[in-house]
Amino acid sequence: MISKQPRHFLTLLDLNPNELNWVIQRAIELKAIRNQGEIYEPFKNRVLGMVFSKSSTRTRVSFEAGMAQLGGHAIFLSPRDTQLGRGEPIDDSAKVISSMVDIVMIRTDEHSIVEDFAANSQVPVINALTDDYHPCQLLADMQTFIEHRGSIQGKTVAWVGDGNNVCQSFINAARQFDFQLQIACPEGFEPSSELVTANKDRITISRTPEEAVKGAHLVVTDTWASMGQEEEKQEREQAFAGYQVDEAMLDLAADDVLFMHCLPAYRGMEISENLFSDPRSVVFEEAENRLHAQKALMEFLLLKPAI
Repeated sequence: MISKQPRHFLTLLDLNPNELNWVIQRAIELKAIRNQGEIYEPFKNRVLGMVFSKSSTRTRVSFEAGMAQLGGHAIFLSPRDTQLGRGEPIDDSAKVISSMVDIVMIRTDEHSIVEDFAANSQVPVINALTDDYHPCQLLADMQTFIEHRGSIQGKTVAWVGDGNNVCQSFINAARQFDFQLQIACPEGFEPSSELVTANKDRITISRTPEEAVKGAHLVVTDTWASMGQEEEKQEREQAFAGYQVDEAMLDLAADDVLFMHCLPAYRGMEISENLFSDPRSVVFEEAENRLHAQKALMEFLLLKPAI
């Protein structure tokens, strides 16, 4: 079993820039190892506990497949299958689960849940999505950009849409990877004011997507209504009218712009019908890189490489 003071990954700020860059470069190496058909299994007899309060496609497949490819095993834990769904305190669950597995990932609602779990865990805890942050998505996004364009340092990124958990993770990424972030969102849908203020030297907020994407090297968007916001769908569609990212909007960005979306996507809503067919889109590579980035993250947290 690992040490009593494990490293956790609840936001991008839990790793320093050197460590984050190590994870990205290691993800690229692990991707090459897999694509070459090499067997690399450093996680023999290691177990990942996967705690899901919110459903997922990419998160579950990438973590479960990643653990298997590294020679370990993953256990899927949903509220229906555990006492978490019957009101057992998070502290108690964390103490019990972490005594039986080697690493835990949690996909849930309030960010305080992963913080409370990590505070009571004997093993590393990974935030696989909360209402406030989605740091694993940003690892994949940074890997994808670096694979196509090299370092993102000094570049300009445009976020078009809701100031949601992915947007807030992009704010942290701007700080950790040293780029400028131009956010376009309707009034009332801004990211955390505290987060914006703390990073005001790297962030601008506008009300027009065209202004935000001007000169951008990376344009990113997300669904207008995330899980748990289904009742707000009609209201949000009205608020985000004019925020659809299409080919013409990308034409306003830098000549070498890339387009990303964390998926699932709703064509005809936040993106145009055929945007994923545009050669500037790297959405499906971005999705695959969740696998490789998270394998590298787990290797970092469990094996503690010297950096």
